[in-house]
Amino acid sequence: MDQTERAQDLARLLLSESIPRRWAHSQGVGRKAEAVAHLVGDDRLTLISAAWLHDVGYAPDLVVTGMHQLDGARYLRDVARADDLVCRLVAHHSCAFIEARNRGLADQLADEFEPVEGLLSDAITYADMTTTPVGEPVDVELRLAEILSRYGDGDLVAESIREASPLIIGSVRAVEAALAGA
Repeated sequence: MDQTERAQDLARLLLSESIPRRWAHSQGVGRKAEAVAHLVGDDRLTLISAAWLHDVGYAPDLVVTGMHQLDGARYLRDVARADDLVCRLVAHHSCAFIEARNRGLADQLADEFEPVEGLLSDAITYADMTTTPVGEPVDVELRLAEILSRYGDGDLVAESIREASPLIIGSVRAVEAALAGA
């Protein structure tokens, strides 16, 4: 069993029964990452693994801070003993630093998990933010609108996504440009 199969199995174990909609989303994100993984060269298996695992922090037994990126990355590091780069991608996916700052968790996130830069970071954000909650492909603008609608005005997640939207769109556009040039 390779790294990506282990990641898929762990995500299934943590999400499929307790939050099946999140599992459906994670399956779509995993598929999307597989489709763009060639863009990140030697990090392709890392990207795919992180994509499958990116939302495990929503699993009820893993929630500690309420910030799924940080809770998931901590579980992957401390319990699952996942690869460091996988943990960092999970911790920082989809501009998590903004939500961390808004929750008062910025120092914890930065101290525990070094950010990932460049196309690898863009690729996990692309996979997440171009996949609906039920795992179907979607344009980034529609995905962002869906998140804002689901959480509602005044919600910390909605406000964080609103603030992160230009950066998220930039990441998606960077991957789309790389795909067009590939």
